[in-house]
Amino acid sequence: MNSAARVNNQLTLRVLGTSVTLLEMLRVRAEQDLGIKIEYLLHSVEDAQRIAVMHPESYDIYDQWFHNIDFVWPARAIQPLEIKRLHYWDEVNALAKTGTITGDGIIADGSVPSQRLYVQRDLHLSSQPSDRISMLPLTHNADSFAYHVDRLPAALRNEAESWGWLLHEALTGQVALQEDAAMGGLDAALAMQGAGLARFANTGNLSLEEIDVLTHALARLNRQGHFAAFWASQEQACELIDNHQVEVQSLWAPIYFRHHFHQRGYKMAHPCEGYRAWYGGMSLSRCATGNIKDAAYDYLNWWQSGWPGAVMARQGYYISNPERSRAHLSAAEWDFWYGGKPAAEMLFDAWGAPLIPAGEVRDGGSYAQRMGHIAVWNSVMDEHNYLTRRWQDALMRK
Repeated sequence: MNSAARVNNQLTLRVLGTSVTLLEMLRVRAEQDLGIKIEYLLHSVEDAQRIAVMHPESYDIYDQWFHNIDFVWPARAIQPLEIKRLHYWDEVNALAKTGTITGDGIIADGSVPSQRLYVQRDLHLSSQPSDRISMLPLTHNADSFAYHVDRLPAALRNEAESWGWLLHEALTGQVALQEDAAMGGLDAALAMQGAGLARFANTGNLSLEEIDVLTHALARLNRQGHFAAFWASQEQACELIDNHQVEVQSLWAPIYFRHHFHQRGYKMAHPCEGYRAWYGGMSLSRCATGNIKDAAYDYLNWWQSGWPGAVMARQGYYISNPERSRAHLSAAEWDFWYGGKPAAEMLFDAWGAPLIPAGEVRDGGSYAQRMGHIAVWNSVMDEHNYLTRRWQDALMRK
């Protein structure tokens, strides 16, 4: 039993985050393994971020994404994590530490995790290694868009998969984007570039003028009825496909796997321009001290101990130290989720339901192929507030 549990087996650790990673099966297993009480504080993306910034006394661990660091770190809502207390730090692969899967590739646009990872002596964040970090890198993925293969317009069938398809006139009235300005804006920017309608200096950090170019074009297309919908939740995204309301839509990989649209003719694109990637992790509230702080480190280490990473793999996510989770996956599971090989047998989801039929190959290929093909990381732009205002205006049909 860990040190925090020996002190007080009724100690309660409060984890703030979203439904992406705060799964009940993980909470129950962590309580059993660590001998402490764990409370998941589930909120929307926006609410979790707001609470993290404004009320650090209300949580002990903040579970969200590296681009959110740009909000919570300047607010001093979280405290540095000591690498010496992170048992599996040496196993974390190069992607989080250097920005590329090989450690020497081209850095993508956006809020690159490695560039806000290490805490320097003056408390600014950078990619320069130190003995403290802002957030423990954990789950991550590369997202794109889904489309129905058999119903793809003839004009696109022999073309390389491209974000530009989201704006192609042959798909007018059949396209959905995500409503969130931060992520939807990146998808739209990639689509604009893919369609040859604009060129941005840094897709993840548009200037005021570039935001105007993006949102003017989006508003015009929206008025013309090009977009069928803008989805705000995973449930809405699923309904759009279930009800055959769209043929192409930006999508998160776990939504795709949760309902496994591939069996109904849908495919997750491997865009020629690259994926929009994200990296999740956990940070420590500035108010966490004593036994709570000890318990928080126990929980962080538990997340990298193997079993949690296997649970996330069965939903299409990756973990920062994948080799430790390999022992908790069958050879067929590892080969499909990480290796890019055909499923050797029927594969099941994290809850034991059939998910991947034998013979299927993951769209986009292996871990290295997918995470080595990033165009932009989820980001908080310098002009985030302006983007949000202009984005909301563009989504309103006039």
